[in-house]
Amino acid sequence: MAPAMRPYSILLVLHLFAALLFVGTVFFEVLVLDKVRRRVPKNAMHLVETAIGRRAHRIMPWVLLVLYGSGIGMAWQYRAALAHPFSSGFALMLTLKIALALGVAGHFAAAMWLLRRGRLLGSVSRRLHVSLFWHMVGIVLLAKGMFHLGW
Repeated sequence: MAPAMRPYSILLVLHLFAALLFVGTVFFEVLVLDKVRRRVPKNAMHLVETAIGRRAHRIMPWVLLVLYGSGIGMAWQYRAALAHPFSSGFALMLTLKIALALGVAGHFAAAMWLLRRGRLLGSVSRRLHVSLFWHMVGIVLLAKGMFHLGW
């Protein structure tokens, strides 16, 4: 019989699935949907974006809650390393990863603020998505590097 999953393992699985959903959504927006806009009539694209936006606005707060909640739970396991961020490559990469994750949270908060004020226009939304994209590329590289690079 297989051993029971430890709490950290559960947090890790939750974090990975939430990250897949969030990162996948942004990657889709930046790498796929942005290119589709050029080939689809504006009125049709508006309908598609509205439908995707409604769905994303329903599930993303929950995805982010799981993503950040599990991330905080996992980070707690490394609080000693986080107390000394320059003590190792792992600690530095984890600190940078958390800083980028806080930047992502700031992007999301800014998007919600702009949306409520009717100022989340196409160009602003695209810039936010591209910035999120690069933040998440950094997070993914750091997440892998933390366990495979060291100094």
